[in-house]
Amino acid sequence: MSARTTPWPLVALFTAGYLAPYLLPTTVGRLESGLPLSATQAGAVGSALLLSSAVAGFLLAARVDRIGPRTLARTGLLLAALGYGGAALTTHVPAVIAGAVVGGFGSGTLTAVAATGFAAQRDPHRVTTLGLLGVSALAGAVYLTVPHLGPGHAQPLAALALTALAVWPLTGRLSPRTAPALPRTATGGSKLPHLRSGLLLAAAMPCWSAVQNSLWGVSGRIGLTQAHLSEVTVGGVFAVALGAGLLGVVGAGALGPRLGRALPIGLGTVLIAGCVALSASATDLTTFATGEIAWNVLYPVVLSYVIGLAASLDPRGRWAVLVGSASSLGTATGPVIGSLLSARAGFPAMGTILAVGLLAVAVPLTAVALRRRTTTVATHSALTDETAVRLDVAA
Repeated sequence: MSARTTPWPLVALFTAGYLAPYLLPTTVGRLESGLPLSATQAGAVGSALLLSSAVAGFLLAARVDRIGPRTLARTGLLLAALGYGGAALTTHVPAVIAGAVVGGFGSGTLTAVAATGFAAQRDPHRVTTLGLLGVSALAGAVYLTVPHLGPGHAQPLAALALTALAVWPLTGRLSPRTAPALPRTATGGSKLPHLRSGLLLAAAMPCWSAVQNSLWGVSGRIGLTQAHLSEVTVGGVFAVALGAGLLGVVGAGALGPRLGRALPIGLGTVLIAGCVALSASATDLTTFATGEIAWNVLYPVVLSYVIGLAASLDPRGRWAVLVGSASSLGTATGPVIGSLLSARAGFPAMGTILAVGLLAVAVPLTAVALRRRTTTVATHSALTDETAVRLDVAA
């Protein structure tokens, strides 16, 4: 994809919208250490932030093109800057919670605009990989920087607010509409196409994301308390892991559709389950770093194919936004689930439970990918046959 055709404003919006989940471990950890909150309470604040993001996606799934991406993008950036910025500037717990919720709604708005725009592109998977590259690189930089800026809850929240402000100038390049209005015959009118596959994907993604963020939300505590590492070392591991994730995303972008979607999604999810169990059982730097790095290589790869799969179900982007919002619901519950499981059963048992759940979720995700591949091949075959008949008639 050339620079001339790459929708960089949408990539920037995706980066700003997805940054909050990527910074979840340090955000939750610093809420706990910098404010009078327990680990479970801090996890609940993180869940509230992500739940607000999911609500925004559900509300805006079919409204982005109607309202206009430029208007919605600027609204989301304003909410993110004011919400996260306000939460960073106060130590009053109710105000911090309110700011996190407002900022989360802004993040969800940005993600909805980006996902809708991605679905309208000729190659949604490749554009998605660019967005994941951006958010991984930025999150890695934040993890390297935050430990050196002193204690307190403000730094990760301020990073979210400043990112929103930095992206604002790019919104002037957004068109009034994400894509030209498609004929009713091309989109099936107002009905969602591929309803069964879309619903199955939307039902599976909350579980998939909940497992990821149950571990991600407590990874900092695993490194600090179970592996007995310093905050600087844990932050360094996260930065290296996110950097390794960049290699995974680059590989996914270069590979593209050559292996289809079923194999990367199914096998990738199984391998992630092993990484979850390994990270949760870590008692030293080597095991902790191995689990976190391997997991962060695989997670964005699988996620890019899932987002691409959702985008392929509807050119208007509605399934992409709905599946993304369903994923955010799982992301929102992750910190609470991880905190509760680790508090009651310990980190290793938590990892085993999460890994088993992830293996179960791999089945419907792979089934949707296989079903979509079969449908695509059948459609292509039908079109080829129709073209051949026309050529025969013309001859």
